[in-house]
Amino acid sequence: MGDRNVLGGELEACGNDPLTGFYRDGSCTSGPEDQGSHTICAVVTAEFLAHQKRIGNDLSTPMPQYRFPGLVPGDRWCVTAANWLRAFKDGVAAPVVMASTHERALAIVPLDALRQHSVDVPADLSTLEE
Repeated sequence: MGDRNVLGGELEACGNDPLTGFYRDGSCTSGPEDQGSHTICAVVTAEFLAHQKRIGNDLSTPMPQYRFPGLVPGDRWCVTAANWLRAFKDGVAAPVVMASTHERALAIVPLDALRQHSVDVPADLSTLEE
């Protein structure tokens, strides 16, 4: 078994469009190089993005030098556990895809907080289209 999620199962992919993850592999895999703990698979909202910008973590502006396209509401992105927790405490936490959130997040964020904002999002969003 590879990396585990906060539910105790195998870590599932978070997002490929845009390609997320500290290692830009589509998942919230974490390792010793990931000092920021980019372990929470969030479905970003406008409120969450505005909050992140206010605290100095601009996730909306593209930065091609880091292969970062800039996010829009609805994107799935591996966010840092500390910044997600700060948004949670400020009342603007983004929804969390639990099966795609790395267990390492639990060192920073209580499982209850993640559960309060959990959402099931299918990997293939085209299944939601009519």
